Order: sequence, then C-alpha cells, then structure tokens
Amino acid sequence: MSTSSHDPLLHDLELEVEAEIELVESSQPTDASAEPASQWQFDPTDIEREEVGLRSLLGAVAALDGRPRNDPEGLR
Repeated sequence: MSTSSHDPLLHDLELEVEAEIELVESSQPTDASAEPASQWQFDPTDIEREEVGLRSLLGAVAALDGRPRNDPEGLR
C-alpha cells in the first residue's frame, strides 16, 4: 500500500496522536514532588515516557506521509 500526503488513514492517525499528546500534556501535575508518591494518580516518569512515545509515533506518521522532519506542518 502506497501512502501519499492525502492518505486519510494517516491524517486520522495524526489527529488521534495529537489529541493523545494534548491529553498527556494536560495530565501532568505542575509540581508532583509536593505530594507524597503514594498519593500520585500517575507516576510523572510514566507520563513523560508516554509523551515521548506519542511524539515518536507522530514523527513516524510524518515520515510515512512523506513530509520532511523540519516541515512546519510536520512535527510540532
């Protein structure tokens, strides 16, 4: 299957990944160290790891779509 810059599946995947990145960014506590670790809903390291993975996926989508990595419409 060849992909192009007009592939609707890649576009949909990109939108989903961007939405997940926004969700991960909004779930980060401003100062997790202010509370004991036993009261954290999420480990900040896990949240950071999730965001890195999502950004890697977004880069892969841009690569499949044929956009160079420095394209302003590519990675954010």
